[in-house]
Formats: sequence, C-alpha cells, structure tokens
Amino acid sequence: MFDSLTFLFEKVFLFTNLNLFCTISTDGDKNANYFDWSSFTRGDLLEVPRTLFIHFGIYLGDNKVAHLMPDILPALTNDERQIHNVVTNKRLLLGVLSKIASIRIDTVEDFAYGSNIIVNHMDNILQKQQLPNEEIARRAEKLVGATPYSLLWNNCEHFVTYCRYGQPVSLQTDKFCDVLKRIIRDQRSFMLTAILGMISILYLGLAPSTTLPTILIPFTLWMAS
Repeated sequence: MFDSLTFLFEKVFLFTNLNLFCTISTDGDKNANYFDWSSFTRGDLLEVPRTLFIHFGIYLGDNKVAHLMPDILPALTNDERQIHNVVTNKRLLLGVLSKIASIRIDTVEDFAYGSNIIVNHMDNILQKQQLPNEEIARRAEKLVGATPYSLLWNNCEHFVTYCRYGQPVSLQTDKFCDVLKRIIRDQRSFMLTAILGMISILYLGLAPSTTLPTILIPFTLWMAS
C-alpha cells in the first residue's frame, strides 16, 4: 500500500514539474537567442514557452505570424471580429477537447502572449536541412484556414516543421508518449489502479460501471508492463 502511494506521488510530481510538451533539451538550449520582432526574417520558425507546452509559428514578415491554434469559438459563432481576437486559454482548452483548430495569422505580440520568443531553435535540435525561407512562408500562408486538431498527431509543432523542413514531426508528442510508456510499464501502475478500483467499489457498490474498470484497467496495465 505504501509503495503504491509513493508511486502515485512520484507520478503527480512528474506531471506537475515536467513540461510534458516542451522541446527536448540539448546543450544548445543554453545558447538559445531571444529577439525582438524587428530582427526576424520571413520564414523564421518562432517558439514561445507556455505553461505546459511550447507554442510554434512561422514568421511571415510585417510583424505577422502564422500558427496553428485550437479554438472553440469558430464552432460557436461566425463573427470574424470575435474569432480574430487573441485566443484565450479557455478558448484554447475547449478547442483542444473539441479538436477544432485553425491556422491563423496574428501579430507577433498576440502570438507571444507575453512570453519571450526563441528563433530557429529547432534547427539545432532536428538537424534537418531547412527549405528556402520564402518557400517556408508560402507553405504557411497556403495552409491558413480551418484544420482538424490532434494533440498528438496534428498540433502547432507539426505545422511549423512541415513548413520549414517538409516533414511534420513533433518532439513534444514524442516526449509525452515516452513519459506515458514509462508509467504504463511500471508494474506499480497495476497495483495503484487495482487499489483505486477496490476503493470505488467499496464506496459506490458493485456495478458494471465500477467492477469492469476495476478488472480491465489493472489487467491491461499488467499485460503491458
């Protein structure tokens, strides 16, 4: 019991202290440069740190950035003035849950949302040959508009890496999946879910809604570990 509780606290600490969706760090992180927008070049790949993830965009020139943003508002209204306003965290979260997004153009200030901007840092990490800057910007402009959203398979990082390198990849997705696999493979996950399932049965009583998860979830974790 104590071992399972220790495991629970370990995982809570992991998810609250690890930026799950951050770019994988390298020695080059220490040399990452921060710029004001006047030094940006059309086609640059921009990154801004958020609470749980890194947000990406492609600089188009004239203080404009193309970026993929989850947003629930286009599903609720056709008022372009409201939709064009800065996407708040609430709109973003509901967009993620509903898988509604768009590739939109905003000012650098709106894109940054109060954070510092890192320029072309991904070049050092991926070590891929970038496309010509004008081609990068044209790809981004061509994709502007509504798009399906997937946290793991079609996010803002997939958009910018496709535009800049010709291949959509997401290091944030890879890191999240690695963390998830480590949790699943830890046999203490089996014990913890079994204990939580038994507690739910004790409090809620025997029913398909409590008994089946109590059996199936620990069994699945046990077979996967």
